[in-house]
Amino acid sequence: MTGNKSRGHNSTSQVLPTLLILCCLLQCQSRPHSYDSKPLSEISREVSKYSDIAQQIINLAVYGKAQNRSYERLAEFTDAIGNRVSGSKNLDLAIKYMYNALRQDGLENVHLEPVKIPHWVRGEESAVMLLPRNHTLAVLGLGSSVGTPPGGIEAEVIVVDSFEELKKRASEAKGKIVVYNQPFVSYGETVAYRASGASEAAKVGAVASLIRSVTPFSINSPHTGWQWYQPGVVQIPTACITIEDAQMMARMARRGQRIVVRLTMAAQTLPDVDSFNTVAEITGSEHPEQVGDFKYAILYCR
Repeated sequence: MTGNKSRGHNSTSQVLPTLLILCCLLQCQSRPHSYDSKPLSEISREVSKYSDIAQQIINLAVYGKAQNRSYERLAEFTDAIGNRVSGSKNLDLAIKYMYNALRQDGLENVHLEPVKIPHWVRGEESAVMLLPRNHTLAVLGLGSSVGTPPGGIEAEVIVVDSFEELKKRASEAKGKIVVYNQPFVSYGETVAYRASGASEAAKVGAVASLIRSVTPFSINSPHTGWQWYQPGVVQIPTACITIEDAQMMARMARRGQRIVVRLTMAAQTLPDVDSFNTVAEITGSEHPEQVGDFKYAILYCR
């Protein structure tokens, strides 16, 4: 987004749903460089200047012409496109959808920038608890995970609530599957277990890791996402499980029951493929030369 006022020919009721959909799709770890050196109080004063405009947008979305439109378009997007794993055909469809939606809504300088992206394929996967009873776990492999050997991995489970507990019990983890039953604090804090859980488990000799879904609420539904292997650390298979299953295994472990799980994952990473960044602008009328945060987000977050 450039400048601090949009041109009149861009209808807010048209643009807002697309912007909200796009913001929902971004998983951004970056932030504008200009904010790095600003104290929180200064940022707060700057943001407060836009409270009236923000309220107008809220009123438009909740009570005005755009009421339910963002939800309806997001529903259409997810119904028609589905999951959008990096390198997949669904991702290509999603990019085309957003490109056309941004143009139809009248944003400016809408274009695609070619990039290379990872091509990760989840493949068939399953997890079954064999002891103390037979129970099929709802599981989703984490992005970039390696797969298991063809026959899967069958191993005893060690359940921990934190990285600190894992370090204290490092001698117990060798050859086992680490199950993280970390409590949800906030997404920004708790997602560290999804991002680094596999590598931290591998450091103490674990053969795989299962991460409690990073969400405050679950209906036996695993919540997946991308994870990162630390350089120089053995890469082990990793997947997310539901809150319910993580808590159940934690209760079993507290009772001293032996837990055994068989994990099978056919995940693999293929050579990088061609894709695109989707870029759009709302050019300001007062300071069109200024480039703001929204354009930065579109450009650099994937």
